[in-house]
Amino acid sequence: MPRPARPALLLAGLLAAAGTAHFVVPRQFDALVPEVLPGSPRAWTKASGMAELALAAGLAIPATRRASAQATALFFAAVFPANVKMAYDWRDRSTAAKTLAYARLPLQVPLILWARKAARTEQ
Repeated sequence: MPRPARPALLLAGLLAAAGTAHFVVPRQFDALVPEVLPGSPRAWTKASGMAELALAAGLAIPATRRASAQATALFFAAVFPANVKMAYDWRDRSTAAKTLAYARLPLQVPLILWARKAARTEQ
């Protein structure tokens, strides 16, 4: 039985806010881009911001919700290396900063589960 669309719409809001932040304050995201990726960090920041905005739009539209939710789960898994890089880069910062960086690592699991739940919402 399909579930109400609320989880998908809330996730769309989160992704829209995050995607917008990539364009409003890109420098903080540039620093998370692993050096092994080709091209400039800013290009990756813009690309991931556009991806988040596209996923948000897909989650908001009933006809594309399931596919977008599945893509969102994959996206959350794909950006995990950036969170690992942040934790490593922030290892010498204050305790509060380190705590924030390390707390982001397990956060990917509930985000992925949230996206999977959104895939099962009403179309």
